[in-house]
Order: sequence, then structure tokens, then C-alpha cells
Amino acid sequence: MPAADSMAAQLLAYFLCLLGLIGTLVATALPHWRHTAYFTSNLITATSYMKGLWMECVSHTTGIYQCELNRSMLSLPQDLQVARAFMVFSSAISTVGTVVSAIGMKCTRCLHQSPTKDLVAVTGGACFVCGGMLCLITVCWTIRNILYDAYDLFYTGGINYGVGLCVYIGFASAIFKTCNEDQSVRVALNPECFLYYTNLL
Repeated sequence: MPAADSMAAQLLAYFLCLLGLIGTLVATALPHWRHTAYFTSNLITATSYMKGLWMECVSHTTGIYQCELNRSMLSLPQDLQVARAFMVFSSAISTVGTVVSAIGMKCTRCLHQSPTKDLVAVTGGACFVCGGMLCLITVCWTIRNILYDAYDLFYTGGINYGVGLCVYIGFASAIFKTCNEDQSVRVALNPECFLYYTNLL
């Protein structure tokens, strides 16, 4: 691949991964993971409920919007605690990947003409992939729990919830972060780079 095309591919992958990081942060912060759904009834109330990783909100048709933070960790269900941890780690690892990838990109002057620059780029790509997988696991597990509760005949939770907007944002963000590292993989599989790092060992 020509140098210009390689640089353009890296830039495209980087900005898509950066978009994925922003989406992950938005999905982690907002309370729209679950919202009121009506699977078995035609009754529509004047109040809708939303649940997120950190708070629960109530929206009224009058325009009043009330939210309450989940302050007690011990009172939270185990799946919510795990989802919190996974999304926080995903955001943190992706942030590290943003910095490391910027250093390893061909269009930056950091580590210019250094043989370790390609390895840094691969490391940044690996951070994005790990962050994307954590986010993907979280949203898929959330969808599974929502659908299980929605169609469970013995569900006693009272309110049925559907998939919220943040789940879709998280899913798209995970795809952006995990499917744009082909350039880094191509560099990692470059025989010249492999021989160089083998000689270092």
C-alpha cells in the first residue's frame, strides 16, 4: 500500500475509533439504557421511566424530568455493577488507545523514524479492540436481560422495559472501535517488523 494511502487509512480508522470513544462516554453517562415498554398491553401512561448505569429517571408529559442517582453500590443488582465496571474500563482503555495510537500514527512526528513506532500503533489498536469488546459484551448482555424480563411469564418487576438509546449508541461505538484496526494488524503481520522485534529479543 502506498504511504499516502496507508496514512489516509490510519487517519480514517483513528477518527472512527475516536467517534467510538465519544459514543462510549455518552452511553456510559446517560440514563437511557432501559425505557418503559408496553409488550402485552395497549395502555399508555402519562409517565415514562428510564434506567441507566448511574441513575433512574422519570419523564412526565407535562415536561417535568426527574432523576435520582443510584448511590448505594450494595443495593444494585450484580449485572448492573458489572456493566458499570465494564463501561468504565472500556472508556479508560479506549482513552489510552487514543493517546497511544496518535503517537504511533504515520502522520505524527512522535517517535519519528523510530522502529518502535509501528509497535506503538499496534498497541493503540489493541487498546481500542479491548475497549470495544468490553462495550460490546455490556450492551449484548443488557439486551439479553431486557428481552428475558420482557417475555418472562413469571416476571414480577412490575414495569416492563425496552432497549434504550444508549444501548444502540454503545453497540455502534463498539463496532467502530473493533472493526477499524485492519491497518494496525497489517503492520503487525509485516515480516520486516516481525524480524526486527525478534532480533531485539
